[in-house]
Amino acid sequence: MTQQPGGMGAGAARAAMAGDASAQHGAGLELITEAPERAMVIFAHPDDAEIGAGATVAKWARAGCEITYVQCTTGSSGSNDRSMTTAAIVPIRAAEQKAAADTIGVKSIEVLDHQDGWLDPDRVFLEELVRVIRRHRPDVVFAHDPERYSGFNHRDHRAVGITAKDAIYPYARDHLHFPDQITAEGLETWKVKHLFMWGTDQPDVIVDVTDSLEIKVEALFKHESQIGGLATNTDAATRLRTRAKDAAAGYEFEYAETFRRLTARR
Repeated sequence: MTQQPGGMGAGAARAAMAGDASAQHGAGLELITEAPERAMVIFAHPDDAEIGAGATVAKWARAGCEITYVQCTTGSSGSNDRSMTTAAIVPIRAAEQKAAADTIGVKSIEVLDHQDGWLDPDRVFLEELVRVIRRHRPDVVFAHDPERYSGFNHRDHRAVGITAKDAIYPYARDHLHFPDQITAEGLETWKVKHLFMWGTDQPDVIVDVTDSLEIKVEALFKHESQIGGLATNTDAATRLRTRAKDAAAGYEFEYAETFRRLTARR
């Protein structure tokens, strides 16, 4: 996500303002009430995880779910400050992401160190995602929806969504894909149960995040280089709450996050 002059970054603005179908569905989605044992969030840039699934993941972490973050790029292009350099912004964003992850309750962060804006859904990236899935063995994976057509979708976001889907099925599951990970690295195949995608045009599941939305707001505030002035009493935070409230319309709870779910073949 890139900082916009004079305020919050573009990604945070999208998160704070109702504008995609996932916040405008009305009632009728399947309510997810149980947290899995382990979950993984695969995301393109620092702050994408909190924007996309921060309240759900915070809720699950507090229910005992072991959360792993997989940050795919360094966020090296994430600044509109003309005096900022790539060398300077990368450690800033790394520290911000660590602080946000700690707020959410994340157990571990894997950083793949790709250059911001240069992600490709290729074999190298696929092998990396298969490796982290086999290493951490999540029941549920969260990622960007690569098939959102109602608005612009960052190229890196599309690459993450496409490659995460492929990594889950069939590559992490089948032993003849990247067999060196098994024979040389001591990993084993793994079957992810569900993929939850945020930023979707067609959500089909919903999570009550009434008790965890403020954790999401607090975590996003840690990304100070991207989200200038986001705090619990600002208009930006109010818009975040409004969007979550819109997502919960028709349900017997105040705030929600919604996702498109794919269930992997066993």
